[in-house]
Order: sequence, then C-alpha cells, then structure tokens
Amino acid sequence: MRAANNMNEITFRDIQLTDNTHLAQIIRSSIEALNLPTEGTAHSDPTTDNLFQLFQTPGSHYFVVEKNNRIMGGCGIYPSNGLPENHAELVRFFLHTDARGLGLGKELMLMCEQKAKEFGYSHLYLESFPEMEAAIHLYKKFSYELLQHSLGNTGHFSCNVWMLKKLN
Repeated sequence: MRAANNMNEITFRDIQLTDNTHLAQIIRSSIEALNLPTEGTAHSDPTTDNLFQLFQTPGSHYFVVEKNNRIMGGCGIYPSNGLPENHAELVRFFLHTDARGLGLGKELMLMCEQKAKEFGYSHLYLESFPEMEAAIHLYKKFSYELLQHSLGNTGHFSCNVWMLKKLN
C-alpha cells in the first residue's frame, strides 16, 4: 500500500528480515525517551531484536511504515500466551519521533484491526503506560476500553495500562 504526498512518499508493508535492527532501535529509543522501565517491557524482551522471526508465528502479523524509504515504525498483532480464546495482542506499536502526528499510527491501527478480523480474532488487547499519552488517546479514539488488570502472560510485567477492544 502506498500513498504519495508531494515530496513525502509513505509506504505501508509487511515486515522483512532486514527491518529487525531498525525496528528494535525505534522501540528501545521510544521507551528510553519517555523514561519508562526497560525491564519487563519490549525494551528488554529478546524478541525485540528478532521481530521478523517472531511474526512468522501463525495468527500473527506485523506492518512497517516507511517515509521516503526510511523505516518510521510499525505495529503488529500477536496471539500472546494466556489470552482468552479469539483474542490477540496489539504489539510493538512504536513510531520514530519524526513520524508522529502524521496519521501513520491511525493507519497502522486500521491495518492491524483488519488483519485481526481476517484471522478470526474477536478482541484486541494491549499493554501500555500512562506516559504514552498520545498512544492512549489514540487507543481510546479507536474504542479500546481500560481494564483493571492484565490479560494473559506477555512477560511485560512493568506495563500498568491494559486495554481491550471488541472487534466488530
């Protein structure tokens, strides 16, 4: 999927093996910039360095967004351990600072929700932090509702915001 906007070309595509290093850097630098915990988050999760391999798991998918052939971030869905039946997790949703405020996150959300429906999921779950205010605002705009506790066993024990959306 491509959208051209004057001199800025935006491309949404599936993850590739060569994306691993770039995406890991965006994820870790985003967490560090907000002074969020590095332990118990995607920062210390060893799969962050191997996202392409992780998203070969059946029932998972990861989208990458590029601007002018530069990776700007991505978002995926994953059947995380311990989630209720027909639930998947919205995961590794991070954008480079240069990509924020351009509507790219909204497009990634729509793509992930569509893919989740194609896989037959009825709900999308996510974990976050209060400090990720823009992300929380976007989730609420997309009808995610706050939960009182975590679902499943993602291994991201430091996250303290949990949200769930019923897909239509």
